[in-house]
Amino acid sequence: MCKYPSPFFSVVMIAAKKVLIVYAHESPASFNAAAKDAAVAALTAQGCTVEVSDLYAMKFKAAATTEDITAKKVLIVYAHESPASFNAAAKDAAVAALTAQGCTVEVSDLYAMKFKAAATTEDFIGGVKTAEDCYAGQIKLAWEEGVIADCIKKEQEKLKEADLVIFQFPMYWSSVPAIMKGWMDRVLGFAYAQEKRYSEGIFKDKKAMLSFTTDCPESVYSDTGINGDINVTLWPLQNGILNYCGFQVFAPQIFWDPAAGSPESRSSMLECWRTRLQNLCGEATVYFAPLDYFDKEKGFLLKPEVKEKYASKESGLTVGIHMGKPLPANSQTKAGV
Repeated sequence: MCKYPSPFFSVVMIAAKKVLIVYAHESPASFNAAAKDAAVAALTAQGCTVEVSDLYAMKFKAAATTEDITAKKVLIVYAHESPASFNAAAKDAAVAALTAQGCTVEVSDLYAMKFKAAATTEDFIGGVKTAEDCYAGQIKLAWEEGVIADCIKKEQEKLKEADLVIFQFPMYWSSVPAIMKGWMDRVLGFAYAQEKRYSEGIFKDKKAMLSFTTDCPESVYSDTGINGDINVTLWPLQNGILNYCGFQVFAPQIFWDPAAGSPESRSSMLECWRTRLQNLCGEATVYFAPLDYFDKEKGFLLKPEVKEKYASKESGLTVGIHMGKPLPANSQTKAGV
């Protein structure tokens, strides 16, 4: 039976909204394809503008590489005393070739600079700074400088326009397929920011949700099932990715083992999905502790007053922050828990 309310007396809540469906399944005959098509039809019927990023059809590259940054800054550290040397010619050839590719090239000519060879304490003025070594940080800088690969830029434009993002996928190894994780790694990089994250994230005015199939019954992902609590499985995806970027996260739409069901049960699952979509933006979202619950100066640990507030409660704050208490039930699968 469908657990979502009938739309008969409901008010259409998401008319004229822009929706992006990030879809990952290799087969157009799959249940995931049917769920994606059902969402497109239901949302379009409400007046939404729906765009689908079909990652397999797009041959979207999963690996995050330096090729994602289309124009690079290159530093050539050059050491030869003679401007007529072969090293000088090699340096000039490198400058010409890289510049022709659109790179910004700077040369540190150590002899011309009379660069001091000895390393001394005089070198440390204002502390030592290290280069950005995180892909998300690199891709954020590339986005800010407008030197990002077109395939990523197009997806980021879709994302910026969307009011709601739905991720439709089959659960693989208790997570998203590699091609969808690649989309998250490569496209969401411009939302990576220490100063604007979680409840202050750049997408705090947007909504997102996971819609996925499993290849096992619900019991397998229960608190006594062999895979453990599905809420724990969802925490890295819903909190570590979606909530980190600021999204308001709707409870996931989980299609439990549709392959094992009858045609009638699969049809019923899709009907429940259509019904839910007609009321979706009237739903509450999953609760996450706001950023101001944590003390930035102490490594983002819970503030003492928050710990005191939850000291008398039976369960922890969330499945990810449980303070040595029992995990709160359904906090990642139901709204407002």
